[in-house]
Amino acid sequence: MCLINFQLNSHSRYKLVMAANRDEEYSRPTEAAHFWEDHPDLLGGRDLRGMGTWLGITKDGRFSALTNVRNTKELLSTHSKSRGHLVRNFLTGDDRPEEYLKKVAEEGGDYAGFNLLVGDKDGLYYLNNYENEVVRIEDGVHGLSNHHLDTPWPKVVKGRNGLKSVMEDQDADVEALFRLLRDDETADSGLPDTGLSKELERDLSPLFINMDKYGTRCSTVILIDQSDNVTFVERTYEEGKENGEVRYEFALEG
Repeated sequence: MCLINFQLNSHSRYKLVMAANRDEEYSRPTEAAHFWEDHPDLLGGRDLRGMGTWLGITKDGRFSALTNVRNTKELLSTHSKSRGHLVRNFLTGDDRPEEYLKKVAEEGGDYAGFNLLVGDKDGLYYLNNYENEVVRIEDGVHGLSNHHLDTPWPKVVKGRNGLKSVMEDQDADVEALFRLLRDDETADSGLPDTGLSKELERDLSPLFINMDKYGTRCSTVILIDQSDNVTFVERTYEEGKENGEVRYEFALEG
């Protein structure tokens, strides 16, 4: 994932509202979100190269999502482990979120830079493998892109403010969340300095990216209400054009 906007325990109707975009090379083979045949309780898309995932939820309420950290010094580095396994392994395991992240922190150097969210019904936790500190996320509205949690990159600020606006209503408008995720306006100021050219930083600044060989491959909206009912909607894109949607609704078990 390259942008995750989420509201945690700060709305009268919803425990969690998440609106996220996954940005990736168009050529990377991927399956749309589904309940996995080898792990029937796990709902998420699947990266067919590493066989992990970038975001998923289980029927008993385990949740995880990941973004990469943008670091041009790592472009020529080799790392033996796929970051998508970090999400998959939490969702298919039984470690409590905080304990899982403590274990991941011990081997964080085996992976290229990442931000990892993991949680269950009792809380949501965060780890960045540069800081390597396990943090329990406070209630409120947050944004995460390719640096640290709530780093004020233009897309993070716009995404967080947009989510706050949507959450002013009693009911979360799924279509409004997808419109937010489809925002392709570039930023001219406040761009980060991650070692890329200013032109490339600008091309990567929208919430929704559509470049020559790289861009937003899918958008995902997840709602979990106070009664533990889940709505999971994913829209997939090919070179900027929508080419599919899946929708799942279910009650968390336990």
